[in-house]
Amino acid sequence: MNAPDDPPTPDDARARLRAADADRELVHRILSAAMERGSLTLGEYEERAGKAVAAKTFGDLDALTDDLPVGQLGVPMPFVGATTVTHIHSSADRRPVQHKFALMSGTELRGHATVGDGLTATAVMGGIDIDLREVEFTAPMLTIRCTALMGGIDITVPPDVGVDVDGWAVMGGFGGRAAGPGTPGAPTVRVVGLALMGAVEVKRKDRELRR
Repeated sequence: MNAPDDPPTPDDARARLRAADADRELVHRILSAAMERGSLTLGEYEERAGKAVAAKTFGDLDALTDDLPVGQLGVPMPFVGATTVTHIHSSADRRPVQHKFALMSGTELRGHATVGDGLTATAVMGGIDIDLREVEFTAPMLTIRCTALMGGIDITVPPDVGVDVDGWAVMGGFGGRAAGPGTPGAPTVRVVGLALMGAVEVKRKDRELRR
């Protein structure tokens, strides 16, 4: 929790930003797709759609979709705020990182690391933070094979990268709101695996938010 004089975190600052008509329309499309899929009843859709019309901030809109499988609804998500394009390097001077393992501890992959076409992440009663916003991609598709056993794996990708999430959760969670196509020429990150009494979460964040 932030102290009264602390600056707001990026997520808190976004929640207080004023939403535009285009943002409310996007939420309407998400709610409509969720109703057609069966994730919302007609009554729930009508209630949330009414709140979306009156929503003033991004925080108001996020509250209407936080519990929905947005990445599985087929609604195109705009990549707002992307300032750079993620390139694929044909070769790298450094050996790609292929494994991350956390046993009752924490580890991370971030910064200017190099990744290839595969990465195995295993968290057993621990946590793994994989931030791909500044890494060097050397293959058009990176497959991250996740196993979270009473642990957590957080994966952050830049806005222009394509994301495919296809995993299983047993008494846990596997997914996030990041699934969707990327911009032409950017790599794709495919996240697969199992979360057993644990969680695998994939999210998009613009590079500017880290500064």
